[in-house]
Amino acid sequence: MAEFNLIIAADILGIIAFALSGFLVGVRHRLDLLGLIIAASITALGGGVVRDVILDRTPFAFNEYYPAITVFATIFIAFLFRNKLRHEIERQWLFVISDTIGLVAFSITGALLAIDAHFNFFGVIILSFLTAVGGGVLRDTMINQVPSVLISDFYGSIALIVALLLIIFNALWNLNTLSVPLIASFAITLRLLAYAKQWHLPTLEIK
Repeated sequence: MAEFNLIIAADILGIIAFALSGFLVGVRHRLDLLGLIIAASITALGGGVVRDVILDRTPFAFNEYYPAITVFATIFIAFLFRNKLRHEIERQWLFVISDTIGLVAFSITGALLAIDAHFNFFGVIILSFLTAVGGGVLRDTMINQVPSVLISDFYGSIALIVALLLIIFNALWNLNTLSVPLIASFAITLRLLAYAKQWHLPTLEIK
């Protein structure tokens, strides 16, 4: 029951954060109202749909009301404060923070559900990764830009680190309401530090 509550909490947090980041991307690219709703919805729900298809179950967005309600509530609140958000967009930090929270939260839900389904090591890693980046990839593809996971500093790597830590904690001490938030806090701090310090994974240059 505790694990189930953690999954629901992480899911809602991830939906809010990714819906906000999708909204901010839409505003930056001057999408109309429908475009903003689509960008926010795809970013917030896309990864969860991919996750549930792999788990061979009906996507949670299709049989639960809280995902759609959470997305539309986030869009509504963001729209009300759009003038203030416009200044934050110029500084990028609001987008980076919301995207980071969504990334970590969905990494956690993907990994926890994979562990609960008794996936092996690689299955947990892959499901965590796809849950975390799936919505963002769909969003970036829709607005015709290279997906962030392919070029951004320590973005997809964070999902892999989260999954690895959850696997280790589950094997050694079992996951609980203390260890999961601790891992989340570490991952969020690492991602924001990587962004601030401009850390990047090495790239291959062919001369």
